[in-house]
Amino acid sequence: MQPTLPVLRQAVRAAISLGRSRATLASRGLPLAHHQPRPHTGSRPFQPPPPPPTPSRAMATRCAPTSLSARETLPSSSIRVLRTVESVRRWRRPHQLDQRTVALVPTMGALHEGHLSLIRAAARANHHVVVSVYVNPAQFGVREDLASYPVTWAADAAALVRLDRELADDGHNLGRISAVFAPRTADMYPSGFPGQEVDSKGSFVNITPVAELLEGGSRPTFFRGVATVCLKLFNIVQPDRVYFGQKDVQQTVVIKKLVSDFMLPTEVVVGPTARAEDGLALSSRNVYLGERRRAVATVLRKGLRAAEDAYSGGARDRETVLGAATKVIDGVLAEQMALGPEERVRFEIEYISLADPESMEELSVVDPARGGILSGAVRMLPVEAAREGEDLGHSGGPLVRLIDNIILAPAA
Repeated sequence: MQPTLPVLRQAVRAAISLGRSRATLASRGLPLAHHQPRPHTGSRPFQPPPPPPTPSRAMATRCAPTSLSARETLPSSSIRVLRTVESVRRWRRPHQLDQRTVALVPTMGALHEGHLSLIRAAARANHHVVVSVYVNPAQFGVREDLASYPVTWAADAAALVRLDRELADDGHNLGRISAVFAPRTADMYPSGFPGQEVDSKGSFVNITPVAELLEGGSRPTFFRGVATVCLKLFNIVQPDRVYFGQKDVQQTVVIKKLVSDFMLPTEVVVGPTARAEDGLALSSRNVYLGERRRAVATVLRKGLRAAEDAYSGGARDRETVLGAATKVIDGVLAEQMALGPEERVRFEIEYISLADPESMEELSVVDPARGGILSGAVRMLPVEAAREGEDLGHSGGPLVRLIDNIILAPAA
């Protein structure tokens, strides 16, 4: 039987299509399959195809996901170590979809119980906790202690691993420590670090006038550096909540204003100041003190407590409240100056403040409906005459600047 015209047309179209396909494969350098007739072997049961060849080790390495091969964790833990902005964003992306909250605890390392208490608070209220460890050069002045600031990565890592185990054993936590963000300055300042001078050129965040008062008055680039690096961290991690300690009370006011003015979708949580048994506020800089200066370092705390007692006793005017602090501090200074150079501790009070709780502007009278903030800074001067074998503190005991504060609650 002769093929009909429609059948011939269909065969021609198929041949043309096959030719085009072979030409396309050839133009791409792909091999062409040649049809070979299969010999007739009769009916036989189905046989599964042979397994694919085992890949070589080199091929397995090439095919392995880079995110797994490059994965870094803290020793003996599942805590991720993220060192680049992109790695944080890759880690963060899935959590934006699964409705699990992420908290950020910013630190400069040299972790102490104050940092750990903030991490505990973050783990109680959030599914994931990210701890940033970055010594930000922008918040150090030209003649400040950047070069000698304690860098204790191994000790910090061990402390975080221990704390994460503690959180795992405590059934009252919503989450645990999921990651540590430990970037380089080149990552945090991709256009190059602009410098620590007041007139440095670059991209900065200035929160005025609050950043120009008190701490900002003696450290003019400090809050500029803090606000700038915090905005960067908030953009990188995109936390639902950020945790800061009350010890740096003016910093918390600056950060709250940063979040509010730039409409950042994060909540600022302020934790209470962690203190040693004698009341000294815990600080990474306390390691500089040494034994002798450490014993006198509570002088600022004692003065602020005296001012708080005056307020609690009904005093509202600045002269009475701060006068109580000055009297105590002057008494401690007189005691020290009566000692010889090998025994005494020298210090200078930089400022004592009674300020508004939101603006940090100085108050002449405390409004009992609003309360206020008592704060101060003391400069612990280097030991005048060291005794043989005396522990002078980290880096030989340089000048140490300590801060502290007390919140005056609104009167009932």
